[in-house]
Formats: sequence, structure tokens, C-alpha cells
Amino acid sequence: MAGFRNIIGHESEVELLQKAVMLGKISHAYIFEGESGCGKKELAEAFAITLECEKGAKDACMECTSCKQALTHNHPDIIYVTHEKPNTISVNDIREQVNGDVFVKPYNGKYKVYIIEDSHKMNIQAQNALLKTMEEPPEYVVLILLTNNAESFLPTIRSRCVTIKMKPVSSQIITQYLMKQLNVPEKDAKMCASFAQGNIGKAAKLSASEDFNEMKDLAVQVMKRLKEMDLFEVVSAVKKISEYKLEAEDFLDLMMVWYRDVLLLKATNDVDKLIFQDEVYDIKKAAATSSYEGLELIMKGIDKAKQRINANVNIELALELMLLTIKEN
Repeated sequence: MAGFRNIIGHESEVELLQKAVMLGKISHAYIFEGESGCGKKELAEAFAITLECEKGAKDACMECTSCKQALTHNHPDIIYVTHEKPNTISVNDIREQVNGDVFVKPYNGKYKVYIIEDSHKMNIQAQNALLKTMEEPPEYVVLILLTNNAESFLPTIRSRCVTIKMKPVSSQIITQYLMKQLNVPEKDAKMCASFAQGNIGKAAKLSASEDFNEMKDLAVQVMKRLKEMDLFEVVSAVKKISEYKLEAEDFLDLMMVWYRDVLLLKATNDVDKLIFQDEVYDIKKAAATSSYEGLELIMKGIDKAKQRINANVNIELALELMLLTIKEN
């Protein structure tokens, strides 16, 4: 846990929350929305530690008793809501950890902050239970719902929350972070930043992954040979993809960057802006043989595969359908 000063690349989100702190206009409920690794938990924790800081400034001092407790995750008024079932936050989880606790006044600070990670996993009963607290919350309660999909919430919950959507961080900022903070070589830092598409946590994970380079090489080989591959080879490639410890979405991001390179080269003929700098010959070849319409359909196919995977469709089936779409175009 750290303060706002340690948040990288989310200046507008930080400014909004700091302004609320300084004006004393704190909402009882917030939704922080963004994909996994985007920094929403870090932002929620920075908000929580600042709200509890004894100095009452726009950022936590990191020196008072309250800050020291928060830094070690031992602050009695910053509560992390947990759940035993991996894919569901149940009504009992909410009743026991939130509803049954909110009327106990803060031990030390001005607020009691409840951080609910993966809050999109709340079932309808759990959401309705949380809604009861949202409708008439004690003045000191602050609920922070972390989610990758705010649309999964009941409209009555969304209407009672201030929603903060996490914007993508620029590739330049991510590259500098990887190089300076994690000592990643410049070439690798640029590649990971590009593939992460604005997600700083994902870039850090990829830079430390032994599987990433292997997956990248496989993606390149599939892209180069896809038009000549028969169905058996496509199925074989899909099975190999699913063997990696990284998520299937990482493979899809690699493919998306490849086709963006193809589209960029076709539109601008600017080799210097390519991410796959080492694959210029094959990207030129793909650009020459692909139509704008075909590339658009391919990118839509990759997005569709992502949606299917997020909707818990069988990964191998989603990847097969996507590769066949690409092969046709």
C-alpha cells in the first residue's frame, strides 16, 4: 500500500480523488473500473490511506500511526472484503463483512473504508444486500468496488456510486517505468509496453515472464503461416497456445499488435513505427496481400475471441473460431 505519489500514469483519476479529499466531498460509494493489472487496487489503497491519514492533506504522509498501520495492512478501519468461493461473492460474504460491520464506528480514523476486489463476482443476492447499506450508510462509511465490468452491477448500485474508469497509461510512461524501476532493457521494455496496451501491471508481468518470449515466437509463426495451415495444424497450434501459463488474452494481444503493424504499414509505409521491428519482411508481405476490409474483420475477430473468453466460452473453441476467421480474410 502506498500514497497517491506512487500512482503511475493516472494523473486525472488521482486529481479527482485528491480534490474530493481536500473539499471534504467524499462519496459513500465508488466504482473503480478497469482490466486486471491496470492499477485500480493501488489507486483504491492510495485513496484509503489518504482518507485515514492523521495529517488530513491531499496525500498520505506515510509517517503517522494511521499511515504506518495501513502500510502493513493492519489498519482496523481499512477492510478488505474476502470470499471463499473463487468465482462468487455470496450474500453471506456481504452480510457478515459489510452489513454486519458498518454500524461499528471507526476505531481510529474518520472513515471506515471497505475495499471489495473483483466485485463483479457478487451474485444478485449479494448486490441486493450491499444495496441496503448503500441506501442508508453511516456517514463514516466509504465503499470501493473494484471491477473489470461495471455493467454487471444492478442499475440501482451504479446510480449510487461515483464511477472512475481507469484510462490506459501511455506506452512511453510504461516503458520508462519498466526501465527505471524494474531494470528491463529498453528494447524489451518497449515491446512489453506496446503489448500491454496501457496496462502497467500487465507490462510488468510480461517483462518478468519466461513464457512471454516463447508465446511471442509462436504467435509470429502462426501469423506467418496461417494462410497455408490446414485445419489440423490450426487445432494443433491452439492446443500449444493453451499450454502456456500466461492467459490466452496475452496471445490475442500479441496477434492484435501484429495486425496493427500490418495495417499501419499498409496505411503509412512507415517502418520505424512498427512494434515487430524484426519481422518487417513478413509484415510488408501481409500488408501487400491484405485489404483494409479484411484487416478490419480480422481485428474484430480477435476482439470477439476476447469477449468469448471473458464470457467463459471454451478457450480452445474461441481460439479456433478466431483463427479460422483470420484464415478466411
